Amino acid sequence: MSGARPVTDHVLDHPALASLTGPHAHFAERHGRILRYPVDVSPWLALPEEPDAGDWADLAALAGPGGEVPLLGFRGSVPADWEVTFAVDGVQFVDDGLAAAPDPEAVRLGPADVPEMLDLVARTRPGPFQPRTIEMGTYLGIRREGVLVAMAGERLHPPGWTEISAVCTDPAFRGQGLATRLILAVAHGIRERGETPFLHTGAQNTGAIRLYESLGFRLRRRTAFLTARAPEHLTAGTDDRPAVPVS
Repeated sequence: MSGARPVTDHVLDHPALASLTGPHAHFAERHGRILRYPVDVSPWLALPEEPDAGDWADLAALAGPGGEVPLLGFRGSVPADWEVTFAVDGVQFVDDGLAAAPDPEAVRLGPADVPEMLDLVARTRPGPFQPRTIEMGTYLGIRREGVLVAMAGERLHPPGWTEISAVCTDPAFRGQGLATRLILAVAHGIRERGETPFLHTGAQNTGAIRLYESLGFRLRRRTAFLTARAPEHLTAGTDDRPAVPVS
């Protein structure tokens, strides 16, 4: 895509950029060199590998005065008039021998299921999920007495890879292995397309990490999840201020 720097290393090092310049290019909205999903699809966006002052100005214009933006995997520096409001270490896991298989109880979820999906996400907080996130890939769910009690699906889509995301279970139904079954079912669909599953979680989420490793995921790299707030006012000379390291 014109204006976007090519990915020069592994696509999973820049999964949002690789998605928005690859299989998810039809979602991409661009402002200068900044690429993003429509906000009702996903909050994720992609900076160039080495953003300059103009890129930060474009990002501020997208965010709006005082707006917050997520910066998946960003470990550079933000301008001094930006504020880092959230930062946590993350980890990226890749399929290294999953016993992927379809699940007889899992059903494919569609647009009519979105209100229930949003309600489940609000109660379990597995990560960002918007009204149109379901358009990013296949989502599977398990119902009990007609009620959606667990789900998992696909999010970022770099070439040859698909991220498993939105893995969540109603608290009243935890401990029954529903999340494991759905992860393996979603992974099966990914493999059927000839692609490889991967996922992210927080580095401190030891319970999830133990589960993923037991299923056959392997740690590929450490990453970062952070959110930054744009300046309330952009003034002349802002772009000349020194950068402040994130970490």
